[in-house]
Amino acid sequence: MFAIFRDGGHQYKAEVGQKLEVELRDVKEGDKVVFDEVLLIGGGDEVVVGQPTIEGAKVEATVIGEIKGPKVVIRWFRRRKNSRRKNGHRQRYTLVQIDSITK
Repeated sequence: MFAIFRDGGHQYKAEVGQKLEVELRDVKEGDKVVFDEVLLIGGGDEVVVGQPTIEGAKVEATVIGEIKGPKVVIRWFRRRKNSRRKNGHRQRYTLVQIDSITK
């Protein structure tokens, strides 16, 4: 069974036991998180599609911790002016493990 849910402007496909990187939240390690904007639940022969969401459906997850994404390097360059700058950024995410999907 899998579910597609919306969180923080992104859509995620989740299965039980899977680890996902979601938008950074102010939660502690080991806390439970509930995603209640479920758009689709599928698996096997049955598929339930929301209009736009499925009422009463939720995806429950446990917070594993905070992680950083890959480094993105930003460069500014102006030709013939000896003007060069380099900057980097690493986005922070919350790592969660999916515990259950309910309809």
